[in-house]
Amino acid sequence: MAKIIPRAEDRITRRKPPRRSRRGLWQRVRRTAAIAILALLAAPVLLAALYRAAPPPLTPLMVIRLFEGEGIRKQWTPLSRISPHLVRSVIGLEDSRFCAHGGIDWDSVSDAVSEHLHGAPLRGASTISMQTAKNLFLWPDQNFLRKAIEAPMTYMIEAVLGKRRIIEIYLNVVEWGPGIYGAEAASQAYFKRPANALTPWQAGLLASILPSPRKWSPIDPTDYIQNRARTAMARAQVLNGSLKCTGIRG
Repeated sequence: MAKIIPRAEDRITRRKPPRRSRRGLWQRVRRTAAIAILALLAAPVLLAALYRAAPPPLTPLMVIRLFEGEGIRKQWTPLSRISPHLVRSVIGLEDSRFCAHGGIDWDSVSDAVSEHLHGAPLRGASTISMQTAKNLFLWPDQNFLRKAIEAPMTYMIEAVLGKRRIIEIYLNVVEWGPGIYGAEAASQAYFKRPANALTPWQAGLLASILPSPRKWSPIDPTDYIQNRARTAMARAQVLNGSLKCTGIRG
């Protein structure tokens, strides 16, 4: 059998298409990465703008707890229907300069660092604004990366949300025990009453367990928690009438 030799023009048409240059590939990679970074930067801003009017449906911590097998008890409650005793007690214990700072209390940070350099354990200096930013957008682990992201997030929500909305969101999403989120769910779970009916003592107890709500209980308080509750009540009295940024009365 005679061997068929393809014509030159046929050989040309059968050549493989030229490979795309590496330069073009890297351009597409860089473009995709830039778009992804812009999306990551824009998403929190867009969500914060949405949260000015709409309640956050979930937080990263809630999702983590769901995967760990816990349920979610929460009920969004406007700040006007949360006891002023609780608002003042939480601010008094967690961030007494809430209305004065711009998101990060640098005086408190400086004091904490100075105390640590003189031998004291390093204490937290997180403000309510910082905790709200963490609750809304970040994960709960304590590490440098999260802290580095938390700072610009804090200034962003201060600019987008404002003080009143920040404290309103914080009191509605903060963890108050296993599967319990927000003032209304906590008030109902622990005291069988709505958040607007909390007594000063009950408000002080709820505020007192916030650093470790999975460790401490407001209905079986240790001596330490009772002392914190008394401190919360005393600070709430001092703050009465001086929290204009929250708009609370009474």
